[in-house]
Amino acid sequence: MEFAKSNELNWKVRTESVRTESGIILPKYKAIVREDTNEPLSVMGADYQPHQNHEMIEMLERVSNQTGMEIKNVGLFGNGEKVFIQLKSDNLRLGDDIIEGYLTGINSFDGSTSLAFGPSNITISCTNSFFSAFKNLNFKFRHTKNMAIHIEDVCKGLDKTIHEEKEIFKHIVQLSETRVSKENIDSVIRNLFNIDKQINLTDDDSLSTVTKNKIENFYVDLSGEMKSKGGDNAWALFSGVTKYTTHSMNKGNTDRNQENKMFGLYGKRERQIFDKLVELV
Repeated sequence: MEFAKSNELNWKVRTESVRTESGIILPKYKAIVREDTNEPLSVMGADYQPHQNHEMIEMLERVSNQTGMEIKNVGLFGNGEKVFIQLKSDNLRLGDDIIEGYLTGINSFDGSTSLAFGPSNITISCTNSFFSAFKNLNFKFRHTKNMAIHIEDVCKGLDKTIHEEKEIFKHIVQLSETRVSKENIDSVIRNLFNIDKQINLTDDDSLSTVTKNKIENFYVDLSGEMKSKGGDNAWALFSGVTKYTTHSMNKGNTDRNQENKMFGLYGKRERQIFDKLVELV
């Protein structure tokens, strides 16, 4: 398959038995090993059945052929413990911004997630990303020998996905028209950095040096987004959040930031912040 040969996912995994140092085989476990590098990716239960990269690619190529949505992005995190593929959906133009939508398929070889497909990955301003998809993926398939995936079901479910994407785009427009206060900004900071409501954000003695540095970096990102997005509106505020998590959270380590946003704690916080800002509309 030409596409598979041209991307980062052109490899398979194999399963191996797990042994103790004395040579005892543990029958309830199996090791998941990347074939091209012999890198062990995880140790899973005996019932775990890996879904190979080429199988996910072939599936999304069939979805692409039926829907006209082009495969645009593929990638992996770490040594391949988690992988993703994205189909391109619609765009929203908002002033000088272009918000790009994607349908994202994810898979893992470390048990962190099922094979799943869901609503759009929203790429903000072409650089800041927001993985709205991962609060409630529409399709999840457990890694078992009886795992059955029907392309027709995935394609039918895209109607809901496209509807959800349009709702997100509508909310983004509304956020751009909604002014925010200092209290709103403080609430976002508390949510983003998990700061208790009882703590005074202006009291240096109440905050650790690490937290103060995070807030300072966030304000730098927020200032830039407010200048480029029409001032103190909710869309600029949320863009300050996504700029921080995309670029400033772990400077020089974009992959780590993206993995956290897609699968980790900061991704959950982003989605909570987005929902709370939408409540202001």
